Amino acid sequence: MTYKSIMRQLKRLGDSDKAAHAQRFFKTGPGEYGEGDRFLGIRVPPLRQLARQHRSLAIDECEQLLHSEWHEARLLALLILVGQFQHAEPAEQRLIYRFYLANTKHINSWDLVDTSAHPIIGGWLSERSRKPLHKLARSKLLWERRIAMMATYHFIKRNDFDETLQLAEKLLADPEDLIHKVVGWMLREIGKRDQQTELRFLRKHHLQMPRTMLRYAIEKFPPTERKQILAG
Repeated sequence: MTYKSIMRQLKRLGDSDKAAHAQRFFKTGPGEYGEGDRFLGIRVPPLRQLARQHRSLAIDECEQLLHSEWHEARLLALLILVGQFQHAEPAEQRLIYRFYLANTKHINSWDLVDTSAHPIIGGWLSERSRKPLHKLARSKLLWERRIAMMATYHFIKRNDFDETLQLAEKLLADPEDLIHKVVGWMLREIGKRDQQTELRFLRKHHLQMPRTMLRYAIEKFPPTERKQILAG
């Protein structure tokens, strides 16, 4: 299959009503985080099915999908790359990892990041130096900072929390709501596995944490405890 033939498949699956809803949901208006993004109107399950169908797609064809103006084409490219990475030998995984980092400006929405950063970036760095994550966390690009934090979900699932906590501390003063949300989410995921580790972080930093970050982090706490924490 080629980029052009896959785009024909995507356009056949498109739905204008769903596309209009997605335009609103993903904040594509002037000044919003998804400004100018375009949607065909395709749900995620059909895209996952297509990704399985095209798992052997050449990386240059994936690149064309990832550079597409259509959100669903970019998501499909990332789903394909995740599938390839998970079944690849280390040499091919390295190629996918480097390709991903070379194309972060096209991984430009929270769902694109959240689908792909932890299996690819987290997966590659799991047994390697995590310094690239700290570089991403200092980026001016919102999506690279979110990639850094989201990649640590791979470590959290293996009860490895150190990198998440270090990056969370660095991102406490981040100006973007989408960073506040992902940091709070990852802290919550730590708490599901080790609540005392999350509580130690909250005791130290809750007064500096943006409200959204804090709310996400304590979402699963008992109501009384949530109220106490929010009250300081």
